[in-house]
Amino acid sequence: MQFSKPLPNFPKFDPRSIPVQGVDDHLEGVAPDRLTPAALRLRFASPPVWTPEHSVEKKFENREPAAAAVLMPLVMRDELMLLLTLRTTNLSSHSGQIALPGGRTDATDVDAADTALREAHEEIGLPRSHTEVLGTLPIYITGTAYVITPVVALVTPGFVLQPNPAEVADVFEVPLAYLMNPANHRRHTVEFDGVTREWLSMPYLDHSVMQDNGQSPERFIWGATAGMLRNLYRFLSA
Repeated sequence: MQFSKPLPNFPKFDPRSIPVQGVDDHLEGVAPDRLTPAALRLRFASPPVWTPEHSVEKKFENREPAAAAVLMPLVMRDELMLLLTLRTTNLSSHSGQIALPGGRTDATDVDAADTALREAHEEIGLPRSHTEVLGTLPIYITGTAYVITPVVALVTPGFVLQPNPAEVADVFEVPLAYLMNPANHRRHTVEFDGVTREWLSMPYLDHSVMQDNGQSPERFIWGATAGMLRNLYRFLSA
């Protein structure tokens, strides 16, 4: 599920078209020894005192708040890789956007982790038996009033994914080290209706894929997904 929406009054809003206001290459990336399964287990078992950088987007849709959860699945390969989805282009909203697997909380869900794991299985077929939940990050409230709990989990390789073709066009992995390096975090600002809105993007050139034109695709990670990843950066670097 994707929680970032095209902005009102921008029916064909393309986040790539908004100029970059700055790049955070003045900040240090998370040290490699903190980006291992053992280090992450310790960090969540004994979390530091820290403050999330992104927690509430400016509201741009009037609706009742809805509880939701997303999974941050970190696949334990030679290095940790974050599993992300690309939504299909035929959807009525958020088409073609990159997202963390997740969605609304069901009444039968035990907790946020249960929601995230259920949604990940429904969306991409990720089996619970391959996941080890480490913990959660602070809630993130989108401009569309989704109250999201990010759930961080380690994923054992060897799974076979079955993406739901009605929702997911592709599933891919990005090195966690890349996402935890602020030199790859770009800031964007746009003003409309007298309100200034800001967000991050973390574009990633996926060299593991070759398109028909002979080029690798750019995975444009932005909005709520990028905001929650920035909070993970702050948590791991604290």
